[in-house]
Amino acid sequence: MGFYGDHVRFAHGSAGGWQPFGPVRTINDAAGSVLRGLDGEPALALYERYLGEEAVDLPASGLLYPLEIWDPAHPDVRVVRTLLAIDRDAGTLTFAGDMPQGWKARLMRGMFDELINGASTAAHHALEQTTAWGTSPSACLAISCVGRRLLMGQRTEEEIAAVAAALGPDIALAGFYSYGEIAPQNQTAVPCLHNQTMTITLIGECA
Repeated sequence: MGFYGDHVRFAHGSAGGWQPFGPVRTINDAAGSVLRGLDGEPALALYERYLGEEAVDLPASGLLYPLEIWDPAHPDVRVVRTLLAIDRDAGTLTFAGDMPQGWKARLMRGMFDELINGASTAAHHALEQTTAWGTSPSACLAISCVGRRLLMGQRTEEEIAAVAAALGPDIALAGFYSYGEIAPQNQTAVPCLHNQTMTITLIGECA
């Protein structure tokens, strides 16, 4: 699908609603998406300690506990990484995205109401960018992560309803679930890979 013309406008918003907990760690040993060490400790051992009894169900239970990571040189620009696999022999974790060495990391957990609020926040952030258009957006493409759907279960519809409520009845809404979302950062507008995040794209046409 392509869009062209001088009057086409786009706006974006991205938010997760995950709640960080525990101390901030440093990624000291990683290769690509494989995380070996945090603060000099084997990554899997640390993860298991925080998850307690839920560690028995890894990697499935890891959907409930993604990692928030960021470059310490840009602490306001943070992304979420979802756990995909573990290697008990090697003591490593594999995530759905790169885990750069030297970056900071912090565990997160999902609470339904906060995740739903995150979806609404993404929509409001995108709407704020349309105030200079002089017209309202015509359509919205909402892409959420399948990990959010697995976690929220029967409450999945509530995050869609939150987006629809934020946008109002005059903006056509469509979307799907993905295994990762590419969207501009809210703070910098630089595109990057997100996990377990609601991403919003608004499309409009100015006169």
